[in-house]
Amino acid sequence: MQISFHGAADTVTGSRHLVQIGGQRILLDCGMFQGFKALRERNWQPPPRELVEADAVVLSHAHLDHSGWLPALVKHGFRGPIHASPATRDLAEVLLLDSAHLQEEDARRANRYGYSRHAKALPLYTRRDVQRTLARFQPLAPGRELSLGKLRIALTPVGHLLGACAVRLQSGNERLVFSGDVGRQDDLLMPAPQPLPEADVLLIESTYGNRVHPQEDAAARLAQIIRDTVGRGGSVLMPAFAVGRAQALLLVLQRLKAADEIPPDLPLYLDSPMAVQATALYHKHRRLLRVGAREADRLSDGVHMVGDMRQSMRLVRSRWPSVIISASGMATGGRVLHHLKAMAPVDKHHIVFAGFQVGGSRGAHLVAGAGEVKIHGEVVPVRAQVSQLEGFSGHADADELMAWLRGLRRPPRQTYVVHGEPDAADTLRLRIQDELGWQVRVPQHGETVDA
Repeated sequence: MQISFHGAADTVTGSRHLVQIGGQRILLDCGMFQGFKALRERNWQPPPRELVEADAVVLSHAHLDHSGWLPALVKHGFRGPIHASPATRDLAEVLLLDSAHLQEEDARRANRYGYSRHAKALPLYTRRDVQRTLARFQPLAPGRELSLGKLRIALTPVGHLLGACAVRLQSGNERLVFSGDVGRQDDLLMPAPQPLPEADVLLIESTYGNRVHPQEDAAARLAQIIRDTVGRGGSVLMPAFAVGRAQALLLVLQRLKAADEIPPDLPLYLDSPMAVQATALYHKHRRLLRVGAREADRLSDGVHMVGDMRQSMRLVRSRWPSVIISASGMATGGRVLHHLKAMAPVDKHHIVFAGFQVGGSRGAHLVAGAGEVKIHGEVVPVRAQVSQLEGFSGHADADELMAWLRGLRRPPRQTYVVHGEPDAADTLRLRIQDELGWQVRVPQHGETVDA
């Protein structure tokens, strides 16, 4: 068995792990790099031939740092199947089409206003590339096995996001398991992760490998922020991942209204076409959720679903106190940027980030206390209050990851810690080594190992 780490080996994003096992070459995830410019520039590098010539891709879940580079891979010549759970396939369609649309729009805007450093700004991929990619998907239901020659592939639900699964590759008695992103035991929407499959080689994520989630009641803190902000005539802007986080926030806001923790007539807006589409998919796949069907069906009751861009710009100009959920979650693109440009300079407003912010992202700068940010080529002062509520994170923290690992009856022969910032990955490595006594290491970007 051989593994090549082409992404998420020195950072959280860009998940791409090529595994040679059972006479097959399988690419686990094909994610986009996000955050610091040096990482984002990797998205523009031509892929090694071994990635283009892989026999198949298996997706753990649909978030862009795990699926967002698939259209680029297909654009470069990949012609194999893409296997994922049915819900992941549905969400990937929404996410990838939106990603292509944003890139096309950003390129047009850069060319129109001349703030690109290149002679002509181009998108990384287009919606046509996404359509060609979607045609390669072959859904694989969790709990079932797929055979590729001597290799068997299976998916195990791990919470975190609709359709998210750990991936097991088995050839004979050799088993490799890739965790994907592991969810929380008490996630708002998703059931707790199912037990970790037995593994000879394990790839474990480490997004929160160096910390635990705060014990605070995140819903109560959000309610207080909303009451205080509305009381001074301001609005609350919540940059949120359109898939997963937006739906969890809608659930919390509906519960807060029902309990009279926030004004029952307070306008709620979901300003993200992708989030609106994803919410419909959460209805479609509600049997996968931990909440009852009735509560799942009422996620968007009374919520203003913002459609076209004209409606969105009217909302940007609105002076009426409200709560606005808009994508993207790290304020790296999308409609949320227009709201940030309007609200960040005004001290009566409050910007609330619900979850992890990748280093180098606009969200990370704001959470760190930046006094100004650049949006669409303009420097925007930040006078609004900015908060981060990690209690809404969909990732297992370090203690939850360790508890999941302890469920194994026997240790893997080798464990690789991936998908984490350097400090998070190494902190989790030390815990696995010291508390479990396993053979464990953090691979380097571009490294190939015989496992």
